[in-house]
Amino acid sequence: MLDLAAAFIALTTFFTYLNYRFIRLPPSIGVMVTALLLSLLLQGLAALGFPVLEVEAQELIRQIDFSDVLMTWFLPALLFAGALHVNLDDLRHYRWPIGLLATAGVLLSTFVVAGLAYAIVGAFGWRLDFIYCLLLGALISPTDPIAVMGILKTSGAPGPLQTTIVGESLFNDGTAVVVFSILLGVLTLGQTPTAGEVGLLFLEEAVGGVLFGLVLGFGVFLLMRRVDEHQPTVMLTLALVFGGSALATHLHVSAPISMVVAGLIIGNQGRRKAMDEDARRYVDGFWELVDEVLNALLFALIGLELLVLPFGWLPLLAALLLGAAVLASRFVTVASIINLLRRLRGGDRRTGPGAVRLLTWGGLRGGVSLALALSLPLGEQRDLVLTLTYLVVLMSILLQGLTVGRVVCALYGRRAEPATDEMH
Repeated sequence: MLDLAAAFIALTTFFTYLNYRFIRLPPSIGVMVTALLLSLLLQGLAALGFPVLEVEAQELIRQIDFSDVLMTWFLPALLFAGALHVNLDDLRHYRWPIGLLATAGVLLSTFVVAGLAYAIVGAFGWRLDFIYCLLLGALISPTDPIAVMGILKTSGAPGPLQTTIVGESLFNDGTAVVVFSILLGVLTLGQTPTAGEVGLLFLEEAVGGVLFGLVLGFGVFLLMRRVDEHQPTVMLTLALVFGGSALATHLHVSAPISMVVAGLIIGNQGRRKAMDEDARRYVDGFWELVDEVLNALLFALIGLELLVLPFGWLPLLAALLLGAAVLASRFVTVASIINLLRRLRGGDRRTGPGAVRLLTWGGLRGGVSLALALSLPLGEQRDLVLTLTYLVVLMSILLQGLTVGRVVCALYGRRAEPATDEMH
């Protein structure tokens, strides 16, 4: 296990260096592109009769449980690091668009994507039961907090819209996991759960995650108030994330939601009342570094997954159509919710021009979707869903991630100045 970790860290460091010296794309995307180029190079060498390197790389990637690594280790830490820098007052100010997009938006998108996916897959003559289409809709509907936060940092998007996109991405995983778990239960058990069972699952995962995050966050906050050095302060946050995530898994509550809530408490109450300037600097620096390192490792792994997934031109064409369908679904979802808020709030101008377009284009998909797809039962239909999900995620990160800055410039001019009242 240590050899595997060492090899993967060394490889990711090499990708990071190549991007920094030669490719010069945004760090996360650059690492993923470098990993993709290496994957394509190894596949090309195999096609020319030199398969040894590809086989070795495939063995390395197959030893990594992507779903477990992401959901158990990477995601909680990255969500905590992201939430640590979110202003709770801003989040409260935009609670309605964030709350509706993270709940009703995920549900609406799940059914829209499922219907479009069923039509697209059927047009290619492939068999994909509608329950798998619903699962595909559920896993691809949430925007990915890791991809979103990493790319929006340099996009120049207005502050209110950044807060809304980031806030939605921090919380919509909980809704998506609950919906996905319900649908997966229908698939494996062959029966539809009752409304009571659905409500209980939601309470256990989402509400339980919020409550557990509150307990963890305030508990560590009280401990931090009793220390006045940066080392134990940083150690307390580290124990909160990894110890808290492991405990949340055993309690069957949502670890990602718990870490978001705990991160908001430490980043707001803890920053103001339990840290001096020295501790704040060390905590911020430590978690910014963790965020950058884990992002690099995750995006490298996404790029290398190409080596172990079945690939062909027909799935690529289908994925292009599905990617367009996901974007269309995102537009319908966002437009419906924003227009509803405008009407309920008497035409509130703060949901101003460009909000729907930027919220649509800024809703990137990423590793969370892949992790959920990998948790499906083995079989041909699972392989099809996984391949389509992977290709849609790649297109989302490359196309939307690399052009979101241009979209901002087109909508708001060369410099998008943060505003305080464009959206609520």
